Amino acid sequence: SRARVIIEMYQPLRQHLEQALQRPVEIVTAPDFTEFARRGMAQAYDIAITTGHQARLLQTDAGHLPLLTYKADFKAVALVLGQSRYSEPRQLSGGTVIGLSGSSLVTLWGQQWLHRNAVGDVAMRYVSASDSVGQLLVKGEASAGFMSLANFQNLPPPVRDQLRVLADSLPMAGRVYLLNARHRHQQAAITAALWAFAETPEARLYFARYKLGGYRALGPRELVAMEPYANDVRVALKPGK
Repeated sequence: SRARVIIEMYQPLRQHLEQALQRPVEIVTAPDFTEFARRGMAQAYDIAITTGHQARLLQTDAGHLPLLTYKADFKAVALVLGQSRYSEPRQLSGGTVIGLSGSSLVTLWGQQWLHRNAVGDVAMRYVSASDSVGQLLVKGEASAGFMSLANFQNLPPPVRDQLRVLADSLPMAGRVYLLNARHRHQQAAITAALWAFAETPEARLYFARYKLGGYRALGPRELVAMEPYANDVRVALKPGK
């Protein structure tokens, strides 16, 4: 399951933070991006790691403090079957397009891309994991799908080799680490612990395995640029949605 993969992925960091901060550290997630945002807004997380648009939302609406991000570019891609006839966006009109949950950055980018290219009458279908998007495209159950470039590159080769990129986004703020403001007094210690983790062999392995390139500081306007996507999540979280 996706949750199991996430928990396994962050084990080295969890162990490092436990030792550095001398306290138990637990990894938790949510069933989908919308629920993750809802829980973050309800102050459920001490440290949140989430894509740039939700980071912006948690910063502005829940008072979280951005810490750092990854060096690797984060891009969204629109994928089609390699053998398909699709060569431009408008050919997707009238088809089915698959995204991750409606609050995910790649899906929001994809829906705006469809809108910008005047692709009409599209049925949007949401699934929980990028490998599901890949499998459904290969099975011919949709004309296109959205995921991150990194997740596309990490698909099993038998799936990845049957797909091609129809369009990609400009680089966006990928996964951002944020600190709940209730731990403001520990911000310097936690930030130092993260940078120290980056120097360990375990971190180098983790960065290499997931093609993350290491940690870096956030640019001054990186999260501000995510505001239009943050607003889409705000709307999705409104009662009755």
